[in-house]
Amino acid sequence: MFSAFRNWRRRRAADRMQVSPAEWAAVERTLPFLAWLPPDDLPRLRRMALEFLADKEIHGAKGLVVTDAMLLSIALQACLPVLHIGLDAYAGWIGIVVYPGDFVIPRSVADEAGVVHEYDDEVLGEAWEGGPVLLSWFEGDDIPAGAAEGINVVIHEFAHKLDMGNGDADGYPPLPAGMSTAAWTRAFQPAYDDFCARVDRGEETRLDPYGAEHPAEFFAVMSEAFFETPSLLIDEYPAVYKQLSIYYRQDPASRERRPQDARSHS
Repeated sequence: MFSAFRNWRRRRAADRMQVSPAEWAAVERTLPFLAWLPPDDLPRLRRMALEFLADKEIHGAKGLVVTDAMLLSIALQACLPVLHIGLDAYAGWIGIVVYPGDFVIPRSVADEAGVVHEYDDEVLGEAWEGGPVLLSWFEGDDIPAGAAEGINVVIHEFAHKLDMGNGDADGYPPLPAGMSTAAWTRAFQPAYDDFCARVDRGEETRLDPYGAEHPAEFFAVMSEAFFETPSLLIDEYPAVYKQLSIYYRQDPASRERRPQDARSHS
């Protein structure tokens, strides 16, 4: 009952939002990977983005003013992974904090001797189980130097939120009915092992080497690549792409590889 009421309230709030076609188009031009959506999916994504904004609270940190264009951009990117899964996958939390560029999170870790070491961790984003999503925001070409292809902070952190749908982030999100856990493992485990080995021997990988940090990071990095550089992911790890295509119920590579289908959003 409470879920139905929340969804009704979210839809009503979205109905009151006014975004012109020109405003949508201006934001979507900064997200070229949206051109790989089937034509019928773009209006659906826009509508979901409005409901997302009605459901979440987005605030700037360290003096950052969050503009309407930033709100739309974050919402479109956050909703892309759940376009065919549903916004309920993001239920249970409301906060999103946006920082101007990368930011520092104080950490503490105990070693085997029980000694606690404290340090500052410079990050681009963070997703907390049951809590907010923290995002960095870069204007124009002001992106981190040396970034690998397919970097997308928003998709990365929201992939973590999906991963947390059944507990701690571990690279195994709750799979929909009909998906095989065994098939997921057969695709992801060898790919993760291979990727870690390549990173460990110093290979310059086209996919973000941060994916070698942990299975949860591998899932998030592969999700970034799935939407940003799908053909690259197919070339590198086709079995992973196939599982993500089933999970997200999308096939962006099929349109990325047909440039004649590229279109301008309006």
